[in-house]
Amino acid sequence: MRVVLAMVLAAAAGTAAAAQSYLGDGGGVSVAYFPNVGHAIPIVAFESGSPGAEPRVFDSGPQAAEALFAGSVQMAYMGPGPALTAFANSGGGVAILSGAAAGGASMVARPGAYQDAELAGACPGPGCAALLDGKKIAAPQIGNTQDVSLRHLAKEHGLQTAERGGSVTVHNVANPDIYTLFAKGDIDAAWVPEPWATLLVRDLGGVRLFDESQTWPGGRFASVLLVADARFARENPEAVAAWLGAHEKAEKSIREDPRRAALAVDGFLEETFGRGMGEATAEALSRVEITSDPVKSSVLEFAERSAALGYLGRGEVDLDGLFWEGLA
Repeated sequence: MRVVLAMVLAAAAGTAAAAQSYLGDGGGVSVAYFPNVGHAIPIVAFESGSPGAEPRVFDSGPQAAEALFAGSVQMAYMGPGPALTAFANSGGGVAILSGAAAGGASMVARPGAYQDAELAGACPGPGCAALLDGKKIAAPQIGNTQDVSLRHLAKEHGLQTAERGGSVTVHNVANPDIYTLFAKGDIDAAWVPEPWATLLVRDLGGVRLFDESQTWPGGRFASVLLVADARFARENPEAVAAWLGAHEKAEKSIREDPRRAALAVDGFLEETFGRGMGEATAEALSRVEITSDPVKSSVLEFAERSAALGYLGRGEVDLDGLFWEGLA
């Protein structure tokens, strides 16, 4: 299959400092992931003391993808947008090993930003246009799942974003900055992953307008994927198998004891941000489907959406090899 993909991969400031070469640490495998509820699998895996792998925490998919290119990490958890652009930019040099999470994102309105009449016809449906038209809406980095989904929804309802002369202003900033803009009243709504959606609701009185899964065919979409440097995977199948074993063990643990998993995730958030969410972490985690299923159809649909939005390279990218040959 050939589709035209977005070739946007923003250079991440400070990546070189944040990502150290695994070779300098004695040859252990490095795995990248984010302080995000959707990344519960690697959080729990490392909390369990997974042998033979070193954690590398990043802020975004483009950062993690750049680290893959630099050889600073060998495997990374990221959304389908960064995974696809990494695959395109590397000429097939990365491959999706597994799914890690599906769903787990919402559009949240700032209190007072909408009239009750606008909310009455909320998505999915014709009311979506009223939620977007003339509004300032934040989403994480350009090309990530929430950004593409927001722009796709606007286009579906005959709206254009401001940079194209339209009425929908999209602010692409990091999740912590979205929280600040929301608190200051500088945006009308945010389309964000968990736990940020729950934080906006719990901390700032936000109104959850709809779950992103409502905008996807079948109600399921991949939100976090496990991606590897393809050459490393070919040359080190034992290392890949070992991490996939830890991945699957963590997935099973989360399914069997979500309460314990929520405590582990909350502890990690507290360590990273200086504050946890307490009981809200369990709520946020309940909104994410922890699964090794990569939901392939949604990844391919995401590629089509990215292309239709104009996130284009100069040619077509062959998606053969996107999914690792050992992936069922």
